[in-house]
Order: sequence, then C-alpha cells, then structure tokens
Amino acid sequence: MNINLDDLKYPIGKFDKSKGVSSDELKEYIDDLAMFPSLLRTEVANLSEAQLDTPYRDGGWTIRQVVHHCADSHMNSLMRFKLALTEDKPTIKPYDETLWAMLPDSMSMPIAPALKMLEGIHERWTFLLRNLKVSQLERVFLHPAEGQTFRLDETISMYAWHSNHHLAH
Repeated sequence: MNINLDDLKYPIGKFDKSKGVSSDELKEYIDDLAMFPSLLRTEVANLSEAQLDTPYRDGGWTIRQVVHHCADSHMNSLMRFKLALTEDKPTIKPYDETLWAMLPDSMSMPIAPALKMLEGIHERWTFLLRNLKVSQLERVFLHPAEGQTFRLDETISMYAWHSNHHLAH
C-alpha cells in the first residue's frame, strides 16, 4: 500500500487561502477555535510518554512537539491580532517554528502547561473575535517572511484550519 506523504503531512488537505470568508463561515471558524483546546486535550489524554514522543509521520514532529507547537503558534497569532487591531498595518515578527520545536520545552516538557496555555489563549482569543466589528476583521498585518499582508478574517480561517490540521495528526 502506497501512502502519500502529503496525506500524512496534510491529513485535511492544504489550507486554501483563495476562498473568501462569509459571516456564517467566520462564526464556524471561531467556534472551531473555541473548541480546539478541549478537543486536543481529549485526543492526548490517554497517551503514554512513549506515544507522546512518537512522530506522527516519518520525519515529522512528535505528538509532544505538535502540542507545544500549537501553543507557540496560537500565542503568536493572538499577539498578531492585537497588533493589527491597535496599529496601522503592523509588521509582525516571524519566528522559525521548526527551531522552536527543537527547543527543550517542546522536545521533553510535559504537555500539560501547553494545554493550559491553549485553554487561556483560546478563551481570550475567541472572546475578542466574537466581539469585533466587520471593519476590525478587515484590518491587516504584514508578514515580512511571506512578503504579504493578511486580513484578520482570513487569518481566522487559517487558524481554524491549523487547529483541525493538527487535530488530525
């Protein structure tokens, strides 16, 4: 049986930025973000240390690294949202997620602190998102590594995808 590497790397498919974001979809995406911490906690609740240290695919991160990555990534995203809401087209600070995943906290620390972080981040993040005006959702930030601007409503859809992408791992 041939297993496609892209199927393992992107089990729900790659993110499609070309789609617009309707108000109904936006509500669904925010709901996805709200539910992500509890869904992730459920997925990892009964995993042993050995299972947490098993890569989800050959050459991929361990489950432990994925959980810590989600906390790191979503923490950065919340900060980017706040910058975009309080500054005019801010340039955000990129980070190398691969190098972050190789740091000692991502490699060997228990996942409980990352799960707690995700609960707090997502509670604040989704409260903020549910209380934004349409004009605020149109605000942008500049991602210098990507060389492009990102609208907040599009970024919400990307992080809903990101959450579901890693849940599938």
